[in-house]
Amino acid sequence: MTPVASVTAVTVVGLDAAGAPPHPALAPVLATAGLVVGAARHLAAVPVPAGADTITLGPLAPALRRLAAAVDAGVPAVVLASGDPGLFGIVRRLRAAGLPLRVVPAVSSVASAFASAGLPWDGAAVVTAHGRDPRAAVNACRALPLVAVLTAPGAGAAELGAGLIGWSRRLLVAEHLGTAAERIRAVTPEQAAAETWADPHVLLSLADPVPAGLAPADPVPVGSADARPADAVPNRGATGGMRADNQPAAAPAGGWALPETRYAHRNSMITKSEVRALVVARLRPRLGRLIWDIGAGSGSVGIECALLGAAVVAVEQDPEAGATIQANAAAHAVHVRLVAGRAPAALADLPEPDAVFVGGGGVDVLTAVVARRPERVVLALAALDRVAPAVGLLRAAGYTVEGSQLSAARLADLPGGSIRLAATNPVVVLTGERP
Repeated sequence: MTPVASVTAVTVVGLDAAGAPPHPALAPVLATAGLVVGAARHLAAVPVPAGADTITLGPLAPALRRLAAAVDAGVPAVVLASGDPGLFGIVRRLRAAGLPLRVVPAVSSVASAFASAGLPWDGAAVVTAHGRDPRAAVNACRALPLVAVLTAPGAGAAELGAGLIGWSRRLLVAEHLGTAAERIRAVTPEQAAAETWADPHVLLSLADPVPAGLAPADPVPVGSADARPADAVPNRGATGGMRADNQPAAAPAGGWALPETRYAHRNSMITKSEVRALVVARLRPRLGRLIWDIGAGSGSVGIECALLGAAVVAVEQDPEAGATIQANAAAHAVHVRLVAGRAPAALADLPEPDAVFVGGGGVDVLTAVVARRPERVVLALAALDRVAPAVGLLRAAGYTVEGSQLSAARLADLPGGSIRLAATNPVVVLTGERP
């Protein structure tokens, strides 16, 4: 085995946005560097040796080729980056290129944002909207109580705020982090959507009330006596959103396909656990996806999707059932957005779903759903005469359809200690998948 020390590694050094003194490790590696790579502002911020070649980052491919050549030739190379380059930074791309690395991080912009707001973030999910579809970041904010988003031009607080209208969220937008112009503003999604924000900035999405001292739309200057008062973080536990296992979007510790006794419901109007197991599996909930639960009833399907990290909209026309959904969601400590109304009309203004469970409604509801072109549509049908029309409609809309009939028989006690099997009603589960 080749010793690690015999390989000339590329040293990746994070620089603080405020121009604070860099890590002590930077000076000696710069002094011997034959190649220094970084953005123009980073190259201007450090004493690059006179004899070293420099590459100003734009497209990454030319820099990767030069770095690989430097490693092959045994020439020490340094890459300068912002903050912690291992957090949605250049380290991933360098590793993917097969380069041996030594990483010296600075404080990340996410850590700086939480510190400036005076908030704990051990339970936060960290996602990025940079260089990818921002819908996944929006859905993470819809689903989880505490999310930090690394933004990009065109995928910043304004766009994310617009996607969060209708969700009970308070947003903290951190601009000019680490500079004299740093400010943290607390805004509603509507206010965020209407503003123009300085790039780059970090967005923090909170499901509970904004901490005291951060008034809506008021800038908070660094060092302000009002920025972080002693009672800035409410002592309610919800601010961190931290689970016992420190995983904000991990599989639920209590499992899923829970027994019906774990939910309030009326007259057994609930998707049975055996059926729910298959339905949830077919919906494929996870962090970054939005699930519609139409005709939600007790909310059990949507709640279990939320337990697996998905954002969920539950559509229910019955006010009593709506109250039950909210109570069940609270009991399972998840957020499900309730839309009170009758489908298909209630679907018109909803954000685009990744998957839809149709637990109630007729052909008109399914027609409205497939018109929105979600990746997957799942139905649970007790009436056989509804199966063929649903299959035909899905296929006509271009979906590949699978179906299963589930017949479960549960153990039941008999007098005298005997056991029998008690049959539940058969249900047909259809899954339409868009190619």
